[in-house]
Amino acid sequence: MTEIQTFLFANADPKYRDFTLPLIPNVDEKTFIGVRLPVLKKYAKELDDNQREEFLSSLPHLYHEENILHAFILSNIKDYGEFVRRVDEFLPFVGNWSVCDTICNKHLNKHKTELINEIYKWLKSKEAYRVRYAVKCLMNYYLGDDFLEEHLQKAAEVKLDDYYVKMMVAWYLATGLAKNYDSFVKAIEERRFDPVTHNKAIQKAVESYRVSENHKEYLKTLKAK
Repeated sequence: MTEIQTFLFANADPKYRDFTLPLIPNVDEKTFIGVRLPVLKKYAKELDDNQREEFLSSLPHLYHEENILHAFILSNIKDYGEFVRRVDEFLPFVGNWSVCDTICNKHLNKHKTELINEIYKWLKSKEAYRVRYAVKCLMNYYLGDDFLEEHLQKAAEVKLDDYYVKMMVAWYLATGLAKNYDSFVKAIEERRFDPVTHNKAIQKAVESYRVSENHKEYLKTLKAK
């Protein structure tokens, strides 16, 4: 057992494991230790450079928490080029939404011009979690003043028939309805997305406190049958 695995097992919380495991259906329970996220996030910052390098190079990992730790380490990388290289290496080994959605690097806000080109490449992938991560980046970094209709069109071109991709696209649409209503409601009106994604986006928007009541009532009339 490695030093990192020893740490993970020493910080296992059985109650947290029992609560969290059912929320991530496609994780083998034998690989789920049950370490709380704040513990992993803190540990990711405590590893020295040599430990981080050795760990990032040791793909694939055996345990779910190793993958979460990997995602937290990626989230702390300041160098844009290194981040993209490391994410490209890691995404083929991501097997669930929990690990995918943990990758969230605030430093990417400084590199949106370069990042959008990577996102467009990732959106064309056949790997479900590479596509999910790409859509997540569109949602996290491109729904402000730098939103372009082109971004929405690229999301509409995603045809990968995967539940977790569809749910991320729906989340993106619902968030877009809260932040850029006119553009995103047009996409809903024009039925640019498959019925499952379409209806889930409306459901999420209706449940959001950031969407006005008038908009919610109108969105309800647009549900696909």
